[in-house]
Amino acid sequence: MSPTRRTTRRPWARRRLPGAAALALLVASGTACSNQAIDQWSRGGMPEGVTKQAGIVQTLWNGSWIAALATGVVVWGLILWACIFHRKKKNSPDQLPPQVRYNLPIEILYTVVPVIMVAVFFYFTARDETEITRITKAAPVKVAVEGYQWSWRFTTEYQGQKAVVAGVPVDLSKQSAENPQGPQLVLPVNTQVQFDLHSPDVIHSFWVPAFLFKQDVFPGNVHNRFQITTLDKTGVFVGRCAELCGTDHSKMLFSVKLVPQAEFDQYIKSQAGSAQ
Repeated sequence: MSPTRRTTRRPWARRRLPGAAALALLVASGTACSNQAIDQWSRGGMPEGVTKQAGIVQTLWNGSWIAALATGVVVWGLILWACIFHRKKKNSPDQLPPQVRYNLPIEILYTVVPVIMVAVFFYFTARDETEITRITKAAPVKVAVEGYQWSWRFTTEYQGQKAVVAGVPVDLSKQSAENPQGPQLVLPVNTQVQFDLHSPDVIHSFWVPAFLFKQDVFPGNVHNRFQITTLDKTGVFVGRCAELCGTDHSKMLFSVKLVPQAEFDQYIKSQAGSAQ
């Protein structure tokens, strides 16, 4: 091989190597993004749930989408069938198709089928709602949630000890996903937790997106209660008021931190000791 050929091949390799590396990086990042997208699509755009009850909501949500898409496919198919097979004939463009006053089988079909669909949806919704709102009164952790204009107060009771956390309206300029502002509710993983919601002023709404459902917070003598069972997923999950409640409604932010049981025990002891 001549020296000329060697000198011409080396620059070519140097030029192609960065491109190949960039292509490999693009394929790897694209694969990661596609996996995340598939995971997001599998949940129907919902966030990943952190409670047992969230799984029930997720199943109902996915089932509703499947039923809706199946209905859409049938309707789109009928529309396309009508457009294709009931066009005007070229040899007789002014001739109308046979005119009928009514079609009893079709009228029965499009009356009975929607009634059955609504009844099925109602059954599964009522069944899941009953399970989600069921309270066993055996939850070892009880949290009194007070939503007020415009923040939250959490009173956590566990084994005769209480931890109280109260907040103020959040400075939105300091709010971020990595550093959520507002009062933080600390809960243990793999534990039943009962919530008792109350408001001293107006209606608020207690919403943690990772719970996949929310509950209104009513004023007066109304206490809205529900119960969750946390999964074995630690982390910090944002929450907010989902009911327009006044001027600083957007500043009613908080977070829920799920920690191992040992860390929760230490937290309760430290908070109860500082409150005494």
